[in-house]
Amino acid sequence: MIKTALYIFLGILFSVLILSQFGILSGTPPDDLGVNASLLKAPSETRNSVSSQASLHPDNPQQSYADIQPLPLKNGSVENSMAALLGVLQGMPEITVVEQQPDYVYAQAQTRWLKFVDDLEFWVNPKLGVIDVRSASRLGREDFGANRERMEAIRKAYLVQP
Repeated sequence: MIKTALYIFLGILFSVLILSQFGILSGTPPDDLGVNASLLKAPSETRNSVSSQASLHPDNPQQSYADIQPLPLKNGSVENSMAALLGVLQGMPEITVVEQQPDYVYAQAQTRWLKFVDDLEFWVNPKLGVIDVRSASRLGREDFGANRERMEAIRKAYLVQP
């Protein structure tokens, strides 16, 4: 009986791994990304996103979980800061830059094995002189800190860029 259950479990696991390679776990890109009235999309109401604008959404039940610091501008220069950010993103093999504008970047990060896709946004906030950030999983209710970890890795690499 235990042996049969193990075979069933392994069969399901193998099937999920195979199906994931065809994009079944990648989800659909949200249609409300971008900047609207100086705001990026609100963080998710579950524990699967981070945003430097989380405090602007006080009714969000995950506001404190989602809160993360924005990126500082490099020497006050939007152009240099965005060039450094793009260099970091393009140097990370799991990240694909989908859209870039002088003050906004949209990228997608894909996990290696299951091919889950997370949406990443970066916007130069001219009022605060920072790059606001947002990273959110498309699927699931919990990311086990993956979005925060990725965003902090981006921050670390960005800060050492000239």
